[in-house]
Amino acid sequence: MLHNETRDAMADGDRIPKVLVVDDEPNIRELVEVALKFHGCAVAVSSTGKDALRQADAYQPDLMVLDVMLPDMDGFEVCRTLRADGNDLPVIFLTARDTTSDTIRGLTLGGDDYVTKPFSVEALVARVRAVLRRTARGAGDDGQPEDTLLRVGDLELDEEHWVVRRAATLVELSPTEFRLLAYLMRNQGRMLTRQQLLENVWGWEFAGQSQVVETYVSYLRRKLDPLGPPLIHTQRGVGYSLRPPPDAERAGR
Repeated sequence: MLHNETRDAMADGDRIPKVLVVDDEPNIRELVEVALKFHGCAVAVSSTGKDALRQADAYQPDLMVLDVMLPDMDGFEVCRTLRADGNDLPVIFLTARDTTSDTIRGLTLGGDDYVTKPFSVEALVARVRAVLRRTARGAGDDGQPEDTLLRVGDLELDEEHWVVRRAATLVELSPTEFRLLAYLMRNQGRMLTRQQLLENVWGWEFAGQSQVVETYVSYLRRKLDPLGPPLIHTQRGVGYSLRPPPDAERAGR
């Protein structure tokens, strides 16, 4: 029964999600492929970075599980190339490395999650499901359409078209920056803890990487603050909240 529920949760309606698994170790590649197929995904596999880039274009997957240590180019370079080409394909890094610097590097490049070897197959499947759920734009967890246009003061975020403007100026954001800003805007005025942000933006169920949140909040501030008064506020030791400047609040009354 548990497996059937998991299989149902992986699908978006009747659509089967497509996952590209990239790893040069055949046993790990096969293990992940079998597990994801069992849980309702269509799976393609690759053993090199160059082939992964080719399949990302040809196969059009919904998500890539990407090993960092590949024989021709590392997974970070694969992700960097995807983002440089304008491809926002969600990426879960899979690697034996577990240092904070590697985690920060992978996520800064536009990765969506980071799983270290050795790993539990069920844990990886849960991460895949979480990322697929987060990146299914235009519908909430209950299947009902969400309001895809968010506004706070002079800040506007269009979730359907992935466009952000402040004071009518277009703001270029990475996929992770975009998701973090959208979550802050949907919860405007609320003080959100680092744990809440990790769970809802990155899908992590632990607070061990809170500096990732701090890093991305600083990225957002660097892009938004030059265009107007600060919108993201810090409560030391607690978390962050996004709220309009006092003048904008009074104008909206």
